[in-house]
Amino acid sequence: MKLLEQAQLGKLKLKNSMAMSAMTRSRADINGVVGDMHVKYYTQRISAGLIFTEAINISEGAIGSPLTPGIFTDEQIEAWKKVTQAVHDKGGIIIAQLWHTGRVGHSIDRKGVLPVAPSAVAISGSQHYTSQGMKDYETPRVLTLEEIKQIIKDYGQAAKNAMKAGFDGVELHSANGYLPNQFLADNANKRTDEYGGSIQNKARFVLEVMQALISEVGGDKVGIKLSPFHPYGDILFDNPVDTYTYLIRELNKMDFAYVELMKRSPMFPVQHYPQDDEIELFGKQIRHSVIANSGYDKVSGEAELKKGIAKVISFGTLFLANPDLPQRFEKDAALNTPDRATMFGGGAQGYIDYPFLGA
Repeated sequence: MKLLEQAQLGKLKLKNSMAMSAMTRSRADINGVVGDMHVKYYTQRISAGLIFTEAINISEGAIGSPLTPGIFTDEQIEAWKKVTQAVHDKGGIIIAQLWHTGRVGHSIDRKGVLPVAPSAVAISGSQHYTSQGMKDYETPRVLTLEEIKQIIKDYGQAAKNAMKAGFDGVELHSANGYLPNQFLADNANKRTDEYGGSIQNKARFVLEVMQALISEVGGDKVGIKLSPFHPYGDILFDNPVDTYTYLIRELNKMDFAYVELMKRSPMFPVQHYPQDDEIELFGKQIRHSVIANSGYDKVSGEAELKKGIAKVISFGTLFLANPDLPQRFEKDAALNTPDRATMFGGGAQGYIDYPFLGA
């Protein structure tokens, strides 16, 4: 089975071709500090060839949701050291996903401060999870050029902090409607300066952040996650193929480890988007190693690897509910069902109590 074969990702040698994708779990404390439950959660899943952390806030200004972890204070860094050390002690590999939520947030969980974004365009058609329940999205404050430059520096500092915390690498979260995705998107970015207007200008932020990460920690420790056709977070493109073809062409000029490519969800169709398979369409354009993400199971993941475009498949809820997922695939064993009611927030239930085979 190709899923269980070793894979090379940059300088990282993975024991199998299965990664646990990043999944926000909202179980940090109010200061964004992870704890003993996080240590157990991640070490339970070291059977994955590669573990991506839940998304980690790069700064206080990056925060959008309650009880999400950060990596910008000494206390946060020291807490993550316990996670990385425990994962490494058990033979695992763990990468920190770096996060700035942009407009995907609410002032309730930002000390009364409005979210920021490329333009003053609020998310419509949905509500945001806050510490006071579901709330309508607020209209974000427009970032100044000076603030944009500072956020790019914040990403670089967060990458350095991740190395200090013992992570094996960092991933820029440039998917799912968060700040980098907002700069790329035609409906979210209405700027007329060097960060808006043309496709080239809208891609500038992502490319400058990637260059900052590479400069700070080395390209072999850097990757990026993209979601070209996924409209989550009210993200829409006039022509996503043109946007991502340009972005990928520019990323191809950079020396880094991998691109995690997220497929669209059938729950969020966009009529004017092409029906092409993202891995086929964009994966073939990427010169870096490709990780295919979203909606895969054993059969579809195996089939994807056999195509030869992706080197690794990342699984989300399957790894959440099945800490020993590779063993279950190998034995063709039944899978635990994820409890969606306990995915975000709470304690041990739905977090570290999913049974292993034979338990």
